[in-house]
Amino acid sequence: MAVRILGIDPGSQRTGVGIIDVDAGGRARHVHHQPLLLLGEGGFALRLRRLLDGLSRLIDEYAPDEVAIEQVFVGRSAASALKLGQARGAAICAVVLRDLPVSEYAAREVKLAVVGSGGAEKAQIQHMVAAMLGLSGKLQADAADALAIALTHAHVRATAQRLGVDARMAWSRK
Repeated sequence: MAVRILGIDPGSQRTGVGIIDVDAGGRARHVHHQPLLLLGEGGFALRLRRLLDGLSRLIDEYAPDEVAIEQVFVGRSAASALKLGQARGAAICAVVLRDLPVSEYAAREVKLAVVGSGGAEKAQIQHMVAAMLGLSGKLQADAADALAIALTHAHVRATAQRLGVDARMAWSRK
């Protein structure tokens, strides 16, 4: 039986979403991907509303079993990190309101799982995600990142099943 995984790359202007199905053998199949565009009329609070509503519609339409989301990366400024954290919170709310399990992954973990290097560039992620899922054409960056997050979760859960441990323990170095 396949497991449907929703990957989310949160952003305050654009949030990437990617959905894959993973069969019992660990093979992933592309289902859907898109960026949710959040800019428009109104202020930041309405962006969060668009994010919550957009994810809610996708969850209702595609009925994922599990969700994987990228952790906040604090690199540019405190204000950017705060907005990103609020967008991430809205995304998590959309998921937990439907009682879906959420796994979180750092950007370096995702890059390592998909490309083999924690310092991979966006173009490398886009290329590897397309190759792994048999997609043609250039992927939009946020959607590619969301698919990469979903693929990372698929790898982690497959490893955990093989080892007979909790998924986060399979990835942990502790």
